[in-house]
Amino acid sequence: MRGPYVCAVVLVVLQLLGCCVAQFPRLCATSEALRTKECCPAWQGDGSACGAMSGRGFCTEVEVSEEPWGPQYPHRGIDDRERWPLAFFNRTCRCAGNYDGFNCGECRFGYRGPGCGEFRESVRPNILTLSVAEQQRFISYLNLAKNTVNPDYVITTGTRAEMGVDGENPMFSDVNTYDLFVWIHYYVSRDAFLGGPGNVWRDIDFAHESAAFLPWHRVFLLLWEHEIQKITGDFNFTIPYWDWRDAQACDVCTDALMGGRSSLNPNLISPASVFSSWKVICTQPEEYNIQETLCKANGEGPLLRNPGNHDPGRVTRLPTSADVDAVVGLTEYETDTLDRFANGSFRNALEGFANPETGMAITGQSTMHNSVHMFMNGSMSSVQGSANDPIFLLHHAFIDSIFERWLRTHTPPRILYPRTNAPIGHNDGYYMVPFLSLYRNGDYFVTNKVLGYEYAYLLDPGQRFVQEFLTPYLQQAQDIWQWLLGAGILGALIATLVSAVVVVAIRRRKRSNRRKLQSIYGERQPLLNSSSEEGSASYQTTM
Repeated sequence: MRGPYVCAVVLVVLQLLGCCVAQFPRLCATSEALRTKECCPAWQGDGSACGAMSGRGFCTEVEVSEEPWGPQYPHRGIDDRERWPLAFFNRTCRCAGNYDGFNCGECRFGYRGPGCGEFRESVRPNILTLSVAEQQRFISYLNLAKNTVNPDYVITTGTRAEMGVDGENPMFSDVNTYDLFVWIHYYVSRDAFLGGPGNVWRDIDFAHESAAFLPWHRVFLLLWEHEIQKITGDFNFTIPYWDWRDAQACDVCTDALMGGRSSLNPNLISPASVFSSWKVICTQPEEYNIQETLCKANGEGPLLRNPGNHDPGRVTRLPTSADVDAVVGLTEYETDTLDRFANGSFRNALEGFANPETGMAITGQSTMHNSVHMFMNGSMSSVQGSANDPIFLLHHAFIDSIFERWLRTHTPPRILYPRTNAPIGHNDGYYMVPFLSLYRNGDYFVTNKVLGYEYAYLLDPGQRFVQEFLTPYLQQAQDIWQWLLGAGILGALIATLVSAVVVVAIRRRKRSNRRKLQSIYGERQPLLNSSSEEGSASYQTTM
């Protein structure tokens, strides 16, 4: 959207996929790293670059795709994002096995454990089916991310040229974890500076309007998810989705969820919501263009949203179930021009530049993905600043699930993903801007099962039962397993002790009863013997 807005094959693919980093690692935001163009930090586990001593990875030359990009961007050598990441670094870590991260210190998507050997599939839930406690926990996690400076990554506040030939003037800045991803979404879609105030090239976007739209946002959500897991310590956390099919209004726009409408100003979030205090960033692209400067992630005002009060001529309604089914039925991922004018393209129809029923490109209207952005009528309705609104996460999680439905329905070979002549940044072999580690677009043209996650509504009935009814209890049991184990051991000890006491008591009682019997019969038998003897004697005596 522009302007307003399973098996051996799986194991092989897993070796190609990465995880868990975004934008500039703090350890590489130095004059030395810029001068040498090397971003190969040491892994703390062994102190070697990329964890080489432990076999986690090694520092190597970056090899970028030389396939030509399309005519939409006719320039060369004027934008830092061209042939990413060579404007900044030409040597980075290449991780082995299931390791990943800017220093190979983390695990690939779906893997966990000290040696990254445990593959685990998580499930992204429908936010409307979560319990109240789970909904509140999600909101508290987002607020924590908004108020926590990210310890590992920084943003660049200047172009590479502004930093000097040898990097003598590094221009980087701290940013909180939530705004890190808002800034990334701005940076990947910003206009290109051509030199001079307001002199920009607008027909450029490394994550929208072409083939990489879906793979790029898939990686974007995985990275965002992982950073929230790290700052909360909750590695079971997954981003929920909002199923907006057939919705007549924004049913997540309540104070209990993503924030209701303010009664004082319909463009603002209700004061009863935590989101009413949030400040947005990167929402003034025209101002940046005039000043020929990058967004510096400074607060620029409150979060805006006025759902439903949009231009009805541009968006007639929210997408329906029939719209989604029709789009999933399109068989071609990309066609002809490979951009927003493509006809019969699943990607273009899902992104919202085409009629969902026919797949034919349209102008002047927004459908599918784009229509939801426009419907929100606020911060979410402008591409560069859209991630400021946390509904962005819920919306794009559902868009990703539709992408997943299409992949499962058509099982496309990778050759269907454009290898050449797509708009800049969208070819199969192009590295996604601005991520470090490096992720190629085509590597994520795969089912999400390979990446270790699933969507609740795509599970089969048996899996859905386990997810909705058993998994919460199993997770609770896992959280308190040590207590349960201790209680079990203590219970066993007490049972053993009680049993021992009972056995001893029974034995003592038996022994006591035996003594009593012996005492009674011990008095009578001498009398009988005596009597017999005495009788006999007496009898004899008598005789």
